[in-house]
Amino acid sequence: MSDPISPTRRAALERLSRFVPHAGRDYAARRNFDLGPGQHVHVSGLSPWLRHRTITEQEVLHAVLARHTPAATEKFVQEVFWRTYWKGWLERRPATWAEYRAGVTRALNRIDTEDGLRTCWAAACRGETGIDAMDAWARELVDTGYLHNHARMWFASIWIFTLRLPWELGADFFLRHLLDGDPAANTLGWRWVAGLHTPGKHYVARPDNIAKYTEGRFHPQGLAPAPAPLDGPAPPPPGPVPAAAALPDGRVGLLLTEDDLSPGWLIEEGLQPAACAALLSHGGRSPLAVSTQVARFTRGLAGDALDRLGATGPLSENPQDIVDWAAAEGLNAVATPYAPVGPAAEALDRLADALNGHGIALTRHPRPYDLRAWPHATHGFFRFKSRIPDLLSAMGLGDSPATEARLPGL
Repeated sequence: MSDPISPTRRAALERLSRFVPHAGRDYAARRNFDLGPGQHVHVSGLSPWLRHRTITEQEVLHAVLARHTPAATEKFVQEVFWRTYWKGWLERRPATWAEYRAGVTRALNRIDTEDGLRTCWAAACRGETGIDAMDAWARELVDTGYLHNHARMWFASIWIFTLRLPWELGADFFLRHLLDGDPAANTLGWRWVAGLHTPGKHYVARPDNIAKYTEGRFHPQGLAPAPAPLDGPAPPPPGPVPAAAALPDGRVGLLLTEDDLSPGWLIEEGLQPAACAALLSHGGRSPLAVSTQVARFTRGLAGDALDRLGATGPLSENPQDIVDWAAAEGLNAVATPYAPVGPAAEALDRLADALNGHGIALTRHPRPYDLRAWPHATHGFFRFKSRIPDLLSAMGLGDSPATEARLPGL
């Protein structure tokens, strides 16, 4: 990105304001070009904040469609809804997340016993494979916590098909270092590249494509020219979406997680929190250590959200701290924005059990935006995108752009 990624809502709004003039045809024409660290000026750069809902999808869509016609913003609007689609797809198929986690554990066990695999994996993570583009991207990711979307697809393809490393270890590497590391988008994006999300369809990194869209910065040699997609079980059928939950009565606390740091919508619906706190879960992204940048950024965003609420409650990774806070505040219930499948939801499951032991209820509240969109995450994105006009209309944004085929972002 061209400027520091500051963990504040103010920084997110400033970035959005700078991007909006370029969200139309400029974005459509240049979004696939990866020009290197500090030069990602043709994409929005909003994903680190949007992933945590420091700013929301609705805010971003309203901003760009207030400035541009739907036709001009077609490509960008689709990218926003890719993230929504990924979340809905995984929420309806939580077994896919469990399978990924089990795959990471199996791959790490292999790392412990297979010297060759361990050496190749470590070299890929350090940026020492000898493949120019791959090594530069690995270093950029570790140094900045960010990669251009197109670079993420190339990186995943080379990791899987040229280096022949377990895809789960690559997804884990991303999740440990990306400031916008999202369980759904990251896991399903890697599965898509591998050919597991849509069986038989995979993404192959081509040297000429990399050279073109990096404007000659890289000319990677030795890439697998015609790899077959990975084999795996078909995705499970979709399950139900969560239901809307009534706000609890009595003395209620508001709990934030890293998945939704803009809780104003709950207050608008009538929640009057007696106290506020935040439960962090970034450490649960991986069995390995999550980068200090991810930890610092996530904690900073959560702290900024509590400051905006004027809250003095704890900001902690330890559910027991939240239990102690709720008891000390005399709460009979804790309300929290719904956390979709991933570490935050798992942390809330543990917290719910602990709160229940003190007679305190934990209620989870899905956003109306998600409840409208997730029912349509039944198959591939191209069926989901047919619902974009209705989803935009429900937000008061009129007709959606006409849509075309687009490779999914990670």
